[in-house]
Amino acid sequence: MSEVLAVYGGSFDPPHVAHTLVATYVLSAYEVDSLIVVPTGRHPFDKSLTPFEHRLRMLEIAMRNLAHVEISTIEGQLEGPSVTLRTLELLKQAHPASDLRLIIGSDLLAETPNWHRFDRVAELAPPIVVARAGHETPGEGGPALPEVSSTEVRARLREGRSTEGLLDPRVADYAKRHGLYV
Repeated sequence: MSEVLAVYGGSFDPPHVAHTLVATYVLSAYEVDSLIVVPTGRHPFDKSLTPFEHRLRMLEIAMRNLAHVEISTIEGQLEGPSVTLRTLELLKQAHPASDLRLIIGSDLLAETPNWHRFDRVAELAPPIVVARAGHETPGEGGPALPEVSSTEVRARLREGRSTEGLLDPRVADYAKRHGLYV
């Protein structure tokens, strides 16, 4: 039986408590051996992002207590916009004996027709759909994870409001020390 790697990609700008909960949930509720977290290098829809190195460091802080989680720098090394299929193909090359699964939030299901070759993405890494509060999930689905918005977290940081319960305090401290989201 081959190792199963769950791939969890996203902007993680900043990585908040729901991101950590997704990683914990997938490792606990699905037959996966480990989880690779992949911060987006350059957003495919040209969304402005905090520099990759800062998002990478904040992810390392946010996921520091989770066993079987690896933070990947693969998209920071790619030229051009991040395309899920290309990232999965490179991960498969790096882990040829492993089976891949792609973690996707139910809030993103409606967007998959806009993804580059989602049919091939689903073939290469069958999706694990994680329910998000306020969004439908096909099939049985699991419990809905809290609706925490990176946009809201960034606004709170910018306005000097509390992020308690939404953001790891060490991530908030990192963001403040580096003048992010001001």
